[in-house]
Amino acid sequence: MASKAPKKSAQVVKKAPAKAPARAPKKAAGSKMPAHYAVPKSEGDAAVQAWIDLLPDWQSERARRIDAVVTRQMPHVHKAVKWHGVWYGVPGKGWFLAFNSFKAHLKLVFFDGTSLVPVPPGPLATQPQRALDVREADPLDEARLAGWVKQAHALPGWGKA
Repeated sequence: MASKAPKKSAQVVKKAPAKAPARAPKKAAGSKMPAHYAVPKSEGDAAVQAWIDLLPDWQSERARRIDAVVTRQMPHVHKAVKWHGVWYGVPGKGWFLAFNSFKAHLKLVFFDGTSLVPVPPGPLATQPQRALDVREADPLDEARLAGWVKQAHALPGWGKA
């Protein structure tokens, strides 16, 4: 009698549930990314000026004034375009200020804003950051901004500039 090979029990292979295909973020009909998003993550004044050039009219003019105030207070400031915004820092100490463009305003974020005197008006969820929103009709107090920049660049910064 020939020996029969023992039957192996059939293994049940469970398939992982199919993943839904990744979806692109929703956009409003007919919308497109702002032009300044075209400036890639990069370092230096040329990148910052290219980013500012692509802002809408009033924001471009105001961003130039902000950049001029920062540069006057700190001539050797380290500049970069990161996460679709402009960042200012001190090499070896970190970043102290960033600003970005929104539809109706520019937002300046001081990374150690609660240490500044007077404290910038906009509270943020991430302490100790404080913000200043600049809208088209708002006057830009360049003297106060210069004071904040002078104080902020002397503080320990955020990350690596």
